[in-house]
Amino acid sequence: MSAPTDSEHTRKPTMHTKKRLTIAYLAMAAALGVLFALNLFWGSVALSPAAVVRALLGRGQDVLASNILLQLRLPRAVMVVLLGAALSAAGYLLQTFFANPIAGPFVMGISSGAKLAVALTMVVFLNRGLLTNSFTLILAAFAGAMAAMLFVLAVARRVQRMSILVICGVMIGYICSAVTDIVVAFAQDSNIVNLHNWSMGSFSGMTWGNVGTAAVIVLPCLTAAFLLSKPMAAYQMGEAYAQSVGVSVRSFSVLLVLLSSLLAACVTAFAGPISFVGIAVPHLVKQALGSAKPLHVLPGCVLGGAAFCLLCDLIARSLFAPTELSISSVTAVFGAPVVIWLLVHRHSGEGTA
Repeated sequence: MSAPTDSEHTRKPTMHTKKRLTIAYLAMAAALGVLFALNLFWGSVALSPAAVVRALLGRGQDVLASNILLQLRLPRAVMVVLLGAALSAAGYLLQTFFANPIAGPFVMGISSGAKLAVALTMVVFLNRGLLTNSFTLILAAFAGAMAAMLFVLAVARRVQRMSILVICGVMIGYICSAVTDIVVAFAQDSNIVNLHNWSMGSFSGMTWGNVGTAAVIVLPCLTAAFLLSKPMAAYQMGEAYAQSVGVSVRSFSVLLVLLSSLLAACVTAFAGPISFVGIAVPHLVKQALGSAKPLHVLPGCVLGGAAFCLLCDLIARSLFAPTELSISSVTAVFGAPVVIWLLVHRHSGEGTA
């Protein structure tokens, strides 16, 4: 019996990897489909699968059921998919940029900066009797996110330990959240009642107009991130290696910052700050795929982030219905243990090294 050749040794791991990737992608896609359907069926008013199908086909006889599905649940579910994918991808981009496994829009203070800018914009506009549109809120959120990011980058130049940088990001988040709470508390307009719910994180009140605006921002950003997969893989090997293979590190770094900030800003503008999704989902996806290659992880982040947020939103609005929990409360319950595990695992790894 002849010994296996070198080509057979290299082929088997490749086939095993492809099989694992295929199974993981199919599992995440199936979970996404099931959770999306449950978000349409389940609620304070239960809808049967037959009623949902009839309403989607425009053949529903029950006007109330059709309105609930087409004007409330469906746009909300689509928005959760878009923003969940955006938040997970933003977290992965930040982890790549900072080379830190617990970097994310919420932890680094980026979501809180966007939250403060949006709150200030809404209060100023509403107190003057003006209405804000989605693009105005996204622009304000992007400005706030970039301001927080620039502060974090300024700190990054002065400190060597990434743990100090993360602590500074958390402090930025606390400061921005405190100022936001003060702004909300002293807002006079009765229309700002929903601002408190938004500041806690919520997917409620989404419209098809919101979905269209978010899609215009999120889909091109996700496409651009996917196109950057190869230089991202080189960047993960170190800046010197990335430069040696022709990657313009400065331009690439700027693109990573802009894409992650824009994705996080879009999420915050519509749903408020949502915690732990940007940290937990990329690591869960990497564990499921058995790969850390950006070309593999980014599509997984899109599927995993969407499915994770659909699950959390379903729990948030159904667990104590008709009272709705903030989405961050639910994502923290599932995401925080993942972050704790990462910290413990990383510390134990450093201790044994």
